[in-house]
Amino acid sequence: MDVAATDRDVPRGAPVPGGADPLGDPFLRTRFALPGRPGTFLRRDRLVAHLGQALLTPLTVVNGSAGAGKTLLVADWAAHLGRPVTWLTLDAAVEGPGMFWAQLLQSLNAHGVPVPTALDLPADATRVHHTLLSRLAWELAGHDRPVTVVIDEFDRMTDPEVARQLEFVLRHARPGLRLVLVSRTEPLLPLHRYRLAGEMTEIRDADLAFTTEEAVDLLELHGLSLAAPVAGALVERTRGWAAGLRLSALAARSSPDPELYLKEFEAGRGTIADFLLAEVLERQTPETQDLLLRISVLDRFCPGLADALTQRRDAATILAELHRGNAFVEDFGHGWYRLHPLFREILLAHLRRRAPGLETQLHRRAAHWLRRSGTLPEMLAHGAAGRDWTYLARALVEDLEIGRLFTGLGPGEPEDWFAGMDGETPDPATNLVRAACELSRSDLDRGLAHLRRAEEQLASDGRDSPEARLTCALLEALAGRLAGSARLAERANRSARRLMPRMPSRVFERHPELHALLLTHTGSSALWAGRLDEAREVLTAVARGPRTAATALPRMEAFEHLALLDHLDGRPGAAERKVLAMTAEAERYGLTPPRGSGLGQLVLAAVALGRDDLDGAEALLAGAPAPWSPDPVAAAAGRAVTAGVLLARGRTGAALAVAARPVPAADASPWARGTVALVVADAHLAEGRPDAAVEALRQVAGDQPLCTVALARAHLAAGDPGTARRLLDGLPAHGRSGPGVTVPAALVRARAAALDGDRATVRRLLASALAEGRREELRRPFRSTGPWIDAFLTEPSLRAHAAGWLLPDPPQAPRGPDPGGPGPGTPVEELSEREHDVLERLARAMSTEDIAADLYVSVNTVKTHLKSVYRKLSVHRRNDAVRRARETGLL
Repeated sequence: MDVAATDRDVPRGAPVPGGADPLGDPFLRTRFALPGRPGTFLRRDRLVAHLGQALLTPLTVVNGSAGAGKTLLVADWAAHLGRPVTWLTLDAAVEGPGMFWAQLLQSLNAHGVPVPTALDLPADATRVHHTLLSRLAWELAGHDRPVTVVIDEFDRMTDPEVARQLEFVLRHARPGLRLVLVSRTEPLLPLHRYRLAGEMTEIRDADLAFTTEEAVDLLELHGLSLAAPVAGALVERTRGWAAGLRLSALAARSSPDPELYLKEFEAGRGTIADFLLAEVLERQTPETQDLLLRISVLDRFCPGLADALTQRRDAATILAELHRGNAFVEDFGHGWYRLHPLFREILLAHLRRRAPGLETQLHRRAAHWLRRSGTLPEMLAHGAAGRDWTYLARALVEDLEIGRLFTGLGPGEPEDWFAGMDGETPDPATNLVRAACELSRSDLDRGLAHLRRAEEQLASDGRDSPEARLTCALLEALAGRLAGSARLAERANRSARRLMPRMPSRVFERHPELHALLLTHTGSSALWAGRLDEAREVLTAVARGPRTAATALPRMEAFEHLALLDHLDGRPGAAERKVLAMTAEAERYGLTPPRGSGLGQLVLAAVALGRDDLDGAEALLAGAPAPWSPDPVAAAAGRAVTAGVLLARGRTGAALAVAARPVPAADASPWARGTVALVVADAHLAEGRPDAAVEALRQVAGDQPLCTVALARAHLAAGDPGTARRLLDGLPAHGRSGPGVTVPAALVRARAAALDGDRATVRRLLASALAEGRREELRRPFRSTGPWIDAFLTEPSLRAHAAGWLLPDPPQAPRGPDPGGPGPGTPVEELSEREHDVLERLARAMSTEDIAADLYVSVNTVKTHLKSVYRKLSVHRRNDAVRRARETGLL
């Protein structure tokens, strides 16, 4: 039967010949006719192919929200099926079992599926005799070709008896019936049985959503040729909702700038709003409408939060029903929901027109509920939207949440949450939050002003508030760090330690970030003050502290400060590993490096400079803060590396200008002063003024090994090798100094020996320096020592040490393969420093996890090094690697 032809032959809405329904009204053709498809309808092959499974399964359910395109999809599929399809569209008048079965039987007749005369139409709208159902099932089961029946708007049939009767017919009519239900809600049939048996085809809201590519095609049908990013943004905003896309396209066609319209249209006005208000909101009960309007202020919600906004206790039931009914309430998981974004925009606009002023009140109720049961970022967002500043500030201070302003609340900076807070208040908590916001963007003066005002208010208040005083101490430690005042940071640390035992343990234990932040600020301040051993101890405690999301950012900062300390000790490989550990920590928690610092990048730039990779150093500097960063440690480090790169490029004047740039700080920093002296001295030596270099270094050489080595080099250049040797002899023999110190020191000694004509000592010292430098790839000390070294590096014994990293590999004469391969005591390839570190810990019987923790790297990184060690030593097991390493003298 040609359904399309039938549609043309009989006017839509005309009575169908063949009697009347149980109420005595004639059967209407509109209930049995396939809905027409507009000219802009887009046939989506993926859904048509999916729907094609309907011919293979007894039951098909097409379930989606209003305007999702489900009816047009099924109608188009049916029109192109090439075989008869029985179509029935339900409406409010089709109510009760008798009425339903009368309409369905008439639909079968109307679409060429004759119903035997023995099947009389029900005379009672409220019930149907079971015999009719049995005979219908028997009749359908006897068909050679299955009858396909589509029931559209099945959600209008709410009588569970009808669902039971329909399932009875479906079960007993097989294989003669293919039932397709098109519904906004989940049909009341036992769907789980059909799913388990593999006898159901399902198309859901998520399947019906348009993809970006489909949206581009749909917009073109409406005469709009738009780029994929514009269509993608529209799909994101509408979540691929078919009606939203079509209505947006229709409105955009009449706009002078369709692309701009689709980017900026107001959902709360126009045809989209009219559609959703009429099709979704106004079909709900007054209680449900009230709930929907109130929860429109929320990004996500659960029944408890919704009850707080409605001040009722029925949200759980209503939300579950709305979700089951595809009423644009989406399941967010774990008992939480969210509204479709367009629906939410429309509801919020409707709320503002219908109840001006209520939105602010709702945000405040949400903030109060979220403080007890939700998340801090959401509480802050709603409190800020409700302009409930005093409540928010007290919540942050009393709940010890102030540290979260610095360890990550999600998108945005701390000051963004409180941008609307203005005016002075007598409340100390409000001034503490203001201080935190200012200090978070390194505005020291304004931050300290608010902090002092809060302290005065706490003193005059007379109430004992340990939480507020601990907050003061934390902010004062940060202020001390930013000010370059170890005294201020230490005073804050002492105050905090006195207060911590007074905190409720259950509250304090939830906030490990407070202790981590406090130690990080104290350690950074100690580093600035030149107390490097103390700084290392404090920062190591942070790095090895609790590994939680709350402490991730302080731990990252601790790692990069420890990396700087390793660099100052002359251990570039260890410094690099600390920065990699920081990066691994960031990746683990999906974080970016600490804002405003970038110290890790500066350390990597310093390592690259030591390896004479000037391009790499400059690239790292380009992504790091400028030398005048508000953090004095980062500022001084950036200044030193930038000046060092400029010197290496031969730009002495520019290097001196950078080195002379002051770093604002309350107290002078010995190591920062030392880095400036090194730049100045190297500049003087480059210009042939060794006496000026000696003078520049004389005041800073004491406890800084690199400055001592540089001073010895300057004395040597000034013709005083005796003083140079005495200075180097004074370096601690068993100190922490690594190759970054010992290699330049050995080169100074070698130069002094060369001036004395002691070539044997020169060779010995150069061999030692080359061996150490090779492990760290320290090229810069050799290339800046002067041309005297070139003649020695041409000697075969020394050239072998320098080949492949400092000098190019010598050309190799071709030779045949060695059948024996490497000897049993010869590694195939030299181990890197990191591989040495792993091997040493392997010999101590440390587990892979322990090695990773000790080296501040991931377990996977350790496993990678182990594989490389095994390959180079030609072994396959741990014990064999240790044995082979001892045989070859590696251990």
